[in-house]
Amino acid sequence: MSDILERIIAVKREELQAAQQTMPMAALLDAVDARSDLRDFVGALRAKIKAGRAAVIAEVKKASPSKGVLREHFVPAEIAASYAQHGAACLSVLTDAQFFQGSAAYLQQARAACDLPVLRKDFMVDSYQVFEACAMGADCILLIAAALETEHMQELEELAQSLGLAVLVEVHNEAELKQALTLHTPLIGINNRNLRTFEVTLDTTFGLLAQIPKDRIVVTESGILSRDDVTLARSHGVQTFLVGEAFMRAEVPGVALAEMFD
Repeated sequence: MSDILERIIAVKREELQAAQQTMPMAALLDAVDARSDLRDFVGALRAKIKAGRAAVIAEVKKASPSKGVLREHFVPAEIAASYAQHGAACLSVLTDAQFFQGSAAYLQQARAACDLPVLRKDFMVDSYQVFEACAMGADCILLIAAALETEHMQELEELAQSLGLAVLVEVHNEAELKQALTLHTPLIGINNRNLRTFEVTLDTTFGLLAQIPKDRIVVTESGILSRDDVTLARSHGVQTFLVGEAFMRAEVPGVALAEMFD
């Protein structure tokens, strides 16, 4: 685990204790039981791919640890509506507060502004967070192989799927991919950013493709900054993209999406 990831996970465990004091599990389960509006995250991606289009998970992200604030005028509902209008398949919303300046409220605002399924983008280390994701309105959670033991990852996936949530499992290398392929989810995210050096290269995705079964959906993450990047990835058979930074820096995020992918 990289130093930055270790720091984030340590903070997550502190936040988890505070959250459990604020909302005990019994209250959280009541909120989960009240959910009746789940959206099909995997189905939305497959529909785009079946239509011959790129399936874009468009990210709502105010800041990052490496780049600082990405967007000063940050209105999640506006951003989400813009994405939906211009062809996104799904949304990804950062809910981590300390490192990404995100919040659960941002996810709720973005989801209420459109009909797209939403990924809760955060660092999951405990089953409480899975229930929390469901309660806040997420349709999918992220599991990061670099941050979790295989058995724990499998347990969190099982819980998520029992609640009707999709799972995106994220890997950075071959060892993590082997872990990820023990899960049932079809969604394999390959993060092109090296967590130690922060260098980004699409070769990370391309180098792992041959080891991924054809029934999985490969989601390439980080480093998609231009139409050329999209063209290159699609020429390798990659049809699903998680993009945030390039859109967040644009005046109108949805227009930037359409220009990159149409």
